[in-house]
Amino acid sequence: MTLGQNITTLRKAKKISQGELGRLADTSGDLIGRYERDEVKPSIEVIIKIADALNVSIDYLVGKSSFELDKDMLKRLEDVSKMDVKEKEYIFYTLDAMIKSIKLKNL
Repeated sequence: MTLGQNITTLRKAKKISQGELGRLADTSGDLIGRYERDEVKPSIEVIIKIADALNVSIDYLVGKSSFELDKDMLKRLEDVSKMDVKEKEYIFYTLDAMIKSIKLKNL
């Protein structure tokens, strides 16, 4: 998908109008419409504001990643990245066990 299609999909999923997204991203609804139609490309500063307004990572917004990271998930990952090696191992061991349990339950 294009950047414009991603903006449209995310905006509609969050039930936000073009005008509201424009206000949240410090731009206009008309310009959001032009971005969505891929008529113009936003600057990196505007992309950052749109990603923040839609609560997704820039990579996800521009289509570089198919993994949607919201601000809460990013904060958690940042917290884990600051831990020492032993703490990280414990977190990942626990997380892996929980993921495995959920996968087995869903079989």
